[in-house]
Amino acid sequence: MPASTVPGTAAAEDAAEVVIVGAGPAGLVLGNLLLGAGVRCTVLERQSRAHVEQRARAGFLAANTVRVLTENGLADGLLKDGRQHDTCAFRTDRGEFHLDYGSLGRGEAHTVYPQQHLVRDLVAEFLARGGDLRFETPVVGITGITGDHPAVTAQSADGTLHRLSARFVAGGDGRHGTARTAVPAGAVRRYRRDHGVTWLALLAAAPQSMGPVAYAVHEDGFAGHMARTPDITRYYLQVPRGESPDARPDARIWADLAHRMRADRHGPLHEGPIVERRTVEMTSDVLDPIQYGRLFLVGDAAGLISPAAAKGANLAVMEAEILARGLTAALRGGDEQPLARYSADCLPRIWRAQEFSHWMINLLHGPAGSDDDAVFLRALQQARLESLQTSRRHQDHFAENYVGI
Repeated sequence: MPASTVPGTAAAEDAAEVVIVGAGPAGLVLGNLLLGAGVRCTVLERQSRAHVEQRARAGFLAANTVRVLTENGLADGLLKDGRQHDTCAFRTDRGEFHLDYGSLGRGEAHTVYPQQHLVRDLVAEFLARGGDLRFETPVVGITGITGDHPAVTAQSADGTLHRLSARFVAGGDGRHGTARTAVPAGAVRRYRRDHGVTWLALLAAAPQSMGPVAYAVHEDGFAGHMARTPDITRYYLQVPRGESPDARPDARIWADLAHRMRADRHGPLHEGPIVERRTVEMTSDVLDPIQYGRLFLVGDAAGLISPAAAKGANLAVMEAEILARGLTAALRGGDEQPLARYSADCLPRIWRAQEFSHWMINLLHGPAGSDDDAVFLRALQQARLESLQTSRRHQDHFAENYVGI
């Protein structure tokens, strides 16, 4: 227990083999894998348990993610309540076509299971395994990462600063978190791109309006439909950069969705109350390397990917599995070579996912305007869609990248 409990003062020494910053999918999967291997770890999370277990994010789990969770006893919830999706649809002014991607490429499908449900499962399992998980404990500093015993300073609810020493630190607290800022600017190269597209992300208390995931390409902007649960559906609506999430009343949102998804041609949408809305800017970034000394970055802390291809949580689980193997080899076998290869093992997969996400952004979003460049680029967009509709090789490539990492 802490040696000092004076609020606001640097305190105490708690020891763990690995301190994990952030209780999102990356940190929780990593923590559970480490506990399963007998590695002592502590997870620190700045938000409350209720917050992280209710935070709605992505829900499309790739086949590799389901494999990792299943093999490590973390998939009871998704195997019971997850729904398999193996088809997507594209709507344009020339009609609609479906891709049964589950029968293409490697024959893999998605399992739809809301991220907040997965996080709830991972929290419960981590605690059941005897893990040390501290909510409402923001990390305020990470030091000593180039030495043998890095330390993490965290603040408890009463203001006490606790210093936790460790052998290694894993940062899974996002791109604005403390872990990323602990890496010196000159130690990594940061690749960034702003795609110039903004989505209004919506959760509607309404059943899905169609079987597949649907991508609507429209001259007025993109719209998307993605099922989450039998009673909740995710919608996306492209909006101008800088627009407030509350700028459009529900009635206008449903009218815009129906217009862009061409409900007059393909059938009405099942409407219901909008229970959550937020804007998402299509930006991407990657750090290279994603490790520095004894600090290793996972999830959005390692790199941010746009949601256009549903890769974020799946990349986080892939990275957590590779990092868990490396940490276990170092701590239980004395072999740090797998840890030394962490960035080299992860980054090619991260970049492949980034490339496909970038391709999807260009596929779904055409430029506005009537000048020659805009007209030309929209014609190229239509050619991509026609190729995806008619070319089996193109479809196989899409399927492999849509589901794979």
